[in-house]
Amino acid sequence: MIEVIFRRDSRMRLSSVFASGHAEIPETSSDEFSLVCAAVSAILQAARLGLEAHVKLPLDAAQQKGDLSMRWPARAREDERVLAIVDTARLAVERIAAQYPQHVRVTEETEP
Repeated sequence: MIEVIFRRDSRMRLSSVFASGHAEIPETSSDEFSLVCAAVSAILQAARLGLEAHVKLPLDAAQQKGDLSMRWPARAREDERVLAIVDTARLAVERIAAQYPQHVRVTEETEP
């Protein structure tokens, strides 16, 4: 199961994203399911690249096999470019989760 958490700050602005896990693919499944993990990963990595390369935003980010986390500074949370990139990623991952709920779970929460 891939779990993706989008967090919002106290002002309800998207502030970070955390993803972990892999799609559990039975040996008898088709290649369709093997693409689920790759799709979620590609969307989130593209968002990271967009924030770093195009917005030139310094991220607090970590990435290793099966895990990705990224948090952006409070000063950037109302930047339209940041909102467009992050919210597009959120919508795309939610769409995949709606199609493959047995493999992807997306939640939103407020920062502690």
